[in-house]
Amino acid sequence: MNRLSEETSPYLLQHAHNPVDWYPWSPEVFERARAEQKPVIVSIGYSTCHWCHVMERESFEDPAVAEVMNRYFISIKVDREERPDVDAVYMEACQLLTGGGGWPLNCFLTPDGKPFYAGTYFPPRPAYNRPSWLDVLKYMADVWETRRETVLEQAERLAGHIRNDTPPVVAPSGPDSSSDQMNKIFERIRAQFDYAQGGFGGAPKFPSTMAIQLLMEYSWYYRQPEALQHAFFSLEKMISGGIYDQIGGGFARYATDREWNIPHFEKMLYDNALLVGVLADACKIATTRDPAGRFSILFSDTIRETLEWVRREMTSPEGAFYTALDADSEGVEGKFYVWTKEEIRKLLGEGAEEFCFFYNASEEGNWEHTNILYRSTDSADLEGSPGAHRKFSEQRALLRSERSKRIPPLLDTKVLLDWNALMCSAYARAYMALGDESYRDAATRNMDFLLEHMREDGYLVHVRTGGGPVPAFLDDYAFLVAALLDLLVITSEGKYLQLAEQYTEFVLDTFYDPDQHNMYSTRREQTDIIVRKKDFYDNATPSGNSVMVLNLQRLNLIVNRPEWRDIPVRMLDAMKSSVIQFPLSFSGWAQALLHQTQPPVQIAVIGADASGKASKIREKFIPNSMVMATEQYDNNIPLFAGKQGQKESLIYLCENFVCHRPVVSLNELWELI
Repeated sequence: MNRLSEETSPYLLQHAHNPVDWYPWSPEVFERARAEQKPVIVSIGYSTCHWCHVMERESFEDPAVAEVMNRYFISIKVDREERPDVDAVYMEACQLLTGGGGWPLNCFLTPDGKPFYAGTYFPPRPAYNRPSWLDVLKYMADVWETRRETVLEQAERLAGHIRNDTPPVVAPSGPDSSSDQMNKIFERIRAQFDYAQGGFGGAPKFPSTMAIQLLMEYSWYYRQPEALQHAFFSLEKMISGGIYDQIGGGFARYATDREWNIPHFEKMLYDNALLVGVLADACKIATTRDPAGRFSILFSDTIRETLEWVRREMTSPEGAFYTALDADSEGVEGKFYVWTKEEIRKLLGEGAEEFCFFYNASEEGNWEHTNILYRSTDSADLEGSPGAHRKFSEQRALLRSERSKRIPPLLDTKVLLDWNALMCSAYARAYMALGDESYRDAATRNMDFLLEHMREDGYLVHVRTGGGPVPAFLDDYAFLVAALLDLLVITSEGKYLQLAEQYTEFVLDTFYDPDQHNMYSTRREQTDIIVRKKDFYDNATPSGNSVMVLNLQRLNLIVNRPEWRDIPVRMLDAMKSSVIQFPLSFSGWAQALLHQTQPPVQIAVIGADASGKASKIREKFIPNSMVMATEQYDNNIPLFAGKQGQKESLIYLCENFVCHRPVVSLNELWELI
């Protein structure tokens, strides 16, 4: 046992029995390094990272490797999901040094925390054009002893590059109208369309949910059918592919092939939260056009199946959401999820052949002599045949019951504030689209948990670890404010607005850089990292910066805070050229830019039957809108100020900062919008 045995992170606990004398991240480690004048190894990964497991088995469990690490270095293990701030600093070092990055991330530091060498996976013996981990250790130990001045100079230069943390700058080509800007963004995204398989670019394929959301909103505003067509096509291909768990629901992190059929099997909470959110809006559009149509059924079924998986496997008894499921079980990637045709035949009997045709299972297998279940376009007609939908559901339930008897992948039970807030929003958005009361209950219950358990001395915490709570980062506050605003919409409870305002004030006071018009990822009080970073890219999750722009835009529709009005405008102005040039890297920013250039919509429903009418309104896809309801005048929410209700609810519509006369019926409202 090493010092990680007292931690709570499943990733750190996986390494608690290594012969390496691992430390968790703490200032005391660097004090020892300075006292002994030893270099530091910081090794970063996460519990569901396949190659992290591989490197542990091959190297960190090897006593000979551990002996070298313990003799010449001070070694630190970091869970990147617990400390994204630490990961951001040393991942940038790796990218600057090698041109690439990923996990596991292994970085060599001076005793004061400055990086001088970094890499990702190293094999136990030289292979794949990579040196062995033991060779790297011996070389770095020798360099530290014989060329220390050179190492220290390189570390200082590298730290200087990392500190130069400014937004990506692209020279503007000249003034454009807002329509020209958005059309340029669409054309650049369209150039990346995979017209054959959906999504963007080639393998590996990631869901790119923010880009799909942008396409749906752009189509709505600019009447561009190709944008919506590609958004729906991409979602359909993902849902039909192996990236979607056809038996248990939920999406894997990405597909290794262009066709979405071969997943990297780990399931992350954030991916599923973002996909449920975008599917909820897609479902609204599809249902409005054709309530019984193929897309409407496909999207609503996928939301229900995914959230049922979240409820069944990813939710704590207290209503918190767990972090991830590993790709591996019993040391084998994907073993929990794949099937032989013989297994299916034994379970389904005479119905097996039709099932195997529909889900592409064969005797020889479609992946490593087993079958990943996915649907193909050849079987699309079969799904729509009478009774087929119900029959396949029953067969999937049989396979799911049988699969539950297998040894499951590792469940990472960490509770992360930012990812929980994303799933809280997903439940709220699913409630808006489908009207399932259990989704609203799950969202409010989760928020109750976060507000009670993810605070310490008045501040939010990102996660609780064996070493104590980790202070919350920008992403935590940004995603929480977004979730509070979503709950405000579905409940009209003023407490959510008050908290959203309170935490937004804190963000602007603690994270905002008024000179650069953007936000740091960490609080100014945090001192245990060598540089205070900023994150601008919308990658696997949207950046805290772009989410705060969207939050401020939404808040400005509800509350009258003149000091907040110009902040999102200035933040967007500082990023606009980069967003237009590289919209797939800044899809959240592009959505905020679209909202800035289009008229906002405010709808207040007041009166005895306000909730029912508001639910019908929320079922419609109306971007950049706030829809709220109350049975009687509520002075605590500014959107209701000065508005009166009656026995039959009145609907107040304001758009583009102009208010219409109140109407009674939904049909009257649709005519106005």
